[in-house]
Amino acid sequence: MSDAEPTFDLLSLLDLEEIELNHYRATSPNEGWQRVYGGQVIGQALVAASRTVETGRNAHSLHGYFLRPGDTTIPILFKVDRIRDGKSFTTRRVVAVQRGRAIFSMSISFQVEEDGLEHQFEMPQAPEPSELQDERELRKAQLPKLPPEFADSFGQDRPIDIRPVDPQDLFNPTHGKPEQMCWMKASNRLPDDPRLHQCVLAYLSDWSLLDTATRPHGINYLQDTLQMASLDHAMWFQRPFRADEWLLYVQDSPSASGSRGFNRGLVYDAQGNLVAATAQEGLMRVHPEAPKTP
Repeated sequence: MSDAEPTFDLLSLLDLEEIELNHYRATSPNEGWQRVYGGQVIGQALVAASRTVETGRNAHSLHGYFLRPGDTTIPILFKVDRIRDGKSFTTRRVVAVQRGRAIFSMSISFQVEEDGLEHQFEMPQAPEPSELQDERELRKAQLPKLPPEFADSFGQDRPIDIRPVDPQDLFNPTHGKPEQMCWMKASNRLPDDPRLHQCVLAYLSDWSLLDTATRPHGINYLQDTLQMASLDHAMWFQRPFRADEWLLYVQDSPSASGSRGFNRGLVYDAQGNLVAATAQEGLMRVHPEAPKTP
């Protein structure tokens, strides 16, 4: 496998097939997971919506709900509703469907480029990416300890490069603060289309966000008694960026209650510009014992 192949696979994943006006078909990679990765559906839904919007308008916000687990073995149909085309803003709604049932819905707003007032939170101090271990290296070191259902997916090369600032020991999680940071980017150079870079960042944005809410409790998704799933996802694009250049993802979890964890994220480029923000609530249901397989 060449170094560029995982990135080519990501671009292929986001290159949806138009099967009818406002209808697009997508597939999922075989990475060993039983359900579709949430960031994949967000990114693909954004691609579908963008295909129906005139050039010169980029997404500035999106709000999505995960309705059912996606099946990686069958295609996903994305249906776009062209809600409004205004002078400055364009609104779209996308529904992802499998077996005739909605698995995800998302509203997206696009805007023409405008100048205006500006301010931002300053980027926190963080080690340079070159000083940190790649997540792939961290995972491969833990492969011998992993159960078979996780080993295959953990050992695969990925189209994204993640460098955790404070990596967690997956097998001995400790109680810590509800916050984490990581550097992230696409593994290889991407085309210059700004909409594509938004779709790739949407794909990246779901990677570790919900895990932030597990840190104060000394648990993680590898434990059989913990059931985790993203429930919704919101994202705001603030400034232009490239998803193939290093981005610092600053995440925190202000609250967990009702078997749900609430998480936020700020995304900065390497020059300290705040380029995007995220928010997500996820299911974190603790069972007294591992659910039995029927």
